[in-house]
Amino acid sequence: MSTTKSPRRVLQYGYLIGLLTLRPYSSKYSRKTFSQPQLFACLVLKEFLQFDYRKVSALLRDAPNLAAVIELETVPHFTTLQKAAARLLTFQPARRLLDQTIRVAKKQRRLPRTVPLAAIDGTGLETRHASSYYVRRRANNGKYWHLTTFRRFPKAGLLCDCRSHLILAAVPGRGPGPDILHFRTALDQALSRVRIATLAADAGYDAEHAHQFARQQRGVRSLIPAKIGRRTTKPASGYWRRQMQSRLHLTRYHQRWQIETVNSMLKRLQGSALRARSYWSQCREILLRTITHNVMILRPSEDFYRAG
Repeated sequence: MSTTKSPRRVLQYGYLIGLLTLRPYSSKYSRKTFSQPQLFACLVLKEFLQFDYRKVSALLRDAPNLAAVIELETVPHFTTLQKAAARLLTFQPARRLLDQTIRVAKKQRRLPRTVPLAAIDGTGLETRHASSYYVRRRANNGKYWHLTTFRRFPKAGLLCDCRSHLILAAVPGRGPGPDILHFRTALDQALSRVRIATLAADAGYDAEHAHQFARQQRGVRSLIPAKIGRRTTKPASGYWRRQMQSRLHLTRYHQRWQIETVNSMLKRLQGSALRARSYWSQCREILLRTITHNVMILRPSEDFYRAG
C-alpha cells in the first residue's frame, strides 16, 4: 500500500484533520498565536520526519514555505509543541482525531461502510535508539548485570483493515504481556468507527471467551487458530475452538499477515524507537503515530478540501 511521502502533503492533511476535529483554541482566554489544528499538524510532521520537538521547530523556522502551508505566521517554540502534545493527545482528543481519519477515508471511498476482513495484533516498540547488534553484544559480554537488557517496553494493540491498511483501533500499553488483554478494547473501539464482518487474529488471542465476545456479543466472525496449550490429539475445549480446528483452513485467515505489514510500515516509516520516556508520554506518542499513519495513507480528494 503506497503512502504519501511529501512532508508538505502530510503537513497539509494533518492540518485539515485538525480543522475538522479540534476547536480553534483551547480557551477563550488563549493568546491566539497558534491554533490547535496548526499545532497538531506540526506534531504530525514531527512523527513523519522522525524529528524531536526542537528539530521540527527549527525546520519550520528555516522553511517558511512549509510553515505557510498551515498558515503559520510565527513558528512555535519547541516547548509549545511539547505542551500541545500533552494536551491534544490524551485519550479523548486522540480518539476523535483517529475517528476523523476514518470518516475521511469513508468519504474518499478508501474504506467501505462494512470492512470485509480486519486483523488484530500486538507489536512491541523500543525505548531507545540502540541497534539490535549492540543489544546482542551487550547481553553476551559475560557480565551478570548485562544479561537482562530490556525488562519492560512500550506495546500497542493494533486493529487494521486488511485492504487499505488503515488502523481502525490502537490500544497503547506496556509489555511484555499477553495480546488478548487488549482484544475487547480494540474491537469495541474499531466497531465504534466502522462495521466489521470478519476479524482475524493469531494464536495469542486463542480463547473461547474471545470467540464468544466477538461472535455472540458484537456480531463479528472471529478467526483464531486453536493452538494455545500443550500439543495434543484431543479436540480443543469449547465449541468455537473446535470449529477453528476443523474449518480455519477454509476461510480467509491467510490474509491475517496484513496486520504484520501495518506493523512493519509503522516501524519502517516512523521508526521503531519512541522518543518519550515516561509511560503516559509513550502512550501519547503511540497514538500520534497511528494517526500519522492514517494521514499518510489518505489520498487527495476534492471533497476533503471542500470539507476543510
